[in-house]
Amino acid sequence: MHELSITRNIVSIVAGEAAGRPVKRVHLTIGRLSGVDVAAIAFCFPLVAEGTAVAGAELVVHRVEGRGRCEGCRKELPLDELVGVCPCERREPMAITAGEELLVRSMEL
Repeated sequence: MHELSITRNIVSIVAGEAAGRPVKRVHLTIGRLSGVDVAAIAFCFPLVAEGTAVAGAELVVHRVEGRGRCEGCRKELPLDELVGVCPCERREPMAITAGEELLVRSMEL
């Protein structure tokens, strides 16, 4: 379960930036192609935050849809998986342009 270590890193980043001030809300951006289980992050967050300035903070997750660009026709399309095929049927994989994000977007003190 790599989400536990990801959550530890998120809490560490936020607690460090908060510098001891209590955190009310943490905003994350997580792409649908990132391979991160949002439910697992939400489950781990209060447990990992316990005893830190982040304890009791609300976790808000903003999802980013997957998008890819065909290297042949340059058309950008939605992607549900890491590998997509363009309707122009070019056999090269599409370049991912969005959806792999995992960011601490902001925090509210």
